[in-house]
Amino acid sequence: MQTHPGWWIGFAAFVLTMLALDLGVFRRRAHSVHFREALTWVGVWVALAMVFNAGIYLGWFGGYAAAERGIKAKEFLAGYLLEESLSVDNIFVFLMLFTYFKVSPAFQHKVLFWGILGALVMRAAFIFAGVELIHRFSWMIYVFGGFLVITGVKMALSSEKQIDPERNPVLRLFRRLMPVTDVYHESRFFVRIDHRLFATPLFVVLLLVETTDVIFAFDSIPAVIAVTHDPFIVYTSNVFAILGLRSLYFAVSGVMDLFHYLVYGLSLVLIFIGVKMLIADVYKIPIEYSLLAIAVVLTASIVASLLRPRRGVPGMPAAVLPRGDPDRVN
Repeated sequence: MQTHPGWWIGFAAFVLTMLALDLGVFRRRAHSVHFREALTWVGVWVALAMVFNAGIYLGWFGGYAAAERGIKAKEFLAGYLLEESLSVDNIFVFLMLFTYFKVSPAFQHKVLFWGILGALVMRAAFIFAGVELIHRFSWMIYVFGGFLVITGVKMALSSEKQIDPERNPVLRLFRRLMPVTDVYHESRFFVRIDHRLFATPLFVVLLLVETTDVIFAFDSIPAVIAVTHDPFIVYTSNVFAILGLRSLYFAVSGVMDLFHYLVYGLSLVLIFIGVKMLIADVYKIPIEYSLLAIAVVLTASIVASLLRPRRGVPGMPAAVLPRGDPDRVN
């Protein structure tokens, strides 16, 4: 169905206002985000998402018929829960990147802020492209479904795989195009040295955060589209999950190794959503069953991780700065 442009404008204004308050008021000065502060913000973002969900159900957004509002509210909740679950992979990659490049805790929030701001724009493009493809070519739903099943299987089989930022093709290309300093310059992304512009390692980390989000979008967007084809519901559920991702990172990054079975739960969720898309013409799984399946699988994987801790948890990869003498620039 067509979504009134006013909804998009109003939602965009809300997001920009919250981001402005976040960066310009609540976190005006760079500082290390502690667990209590992070947990408080996680609660704030979850509460805002639930208020928005209630608004859909109560008809605050005109255009949805009374009988349809309940379905749309359930679709938003399922999409939000799904996106929050899949964001665990993002958190793991953020942790690896910050450790690898030795990013100061005081500057990690700035990287995530600008990284997520870019993700909001890229996700919108992915969502509109995905929904339009399904509307124009109905067989694309089978492509998305098969892709999710394959991704889920690969996730389960490569759960212990480490990432190597130095092999990232975007980073290698960027270093050919622009020189990068070997030392950080506080929270700056660019500096001028001898009248020449250099990127700092902090911008390199931001670039990697952006590129990894594009990769994760290939998983998460088709998964949410499997829940609903309404672009407004898909985008708003994605945005609320992304906005809370920074706080969620600071809240759980220190205990990520405790939930070693969660990756298998996420892989099962992706496979389930993929199968749901593949059998849509034969049997349409009700949204209530999808919500229940996602919640049960994720809860079971978390409980299993706590009941059966992993022995000999491998440490994080050696934390090193980009190659070179720390007293010179590339």
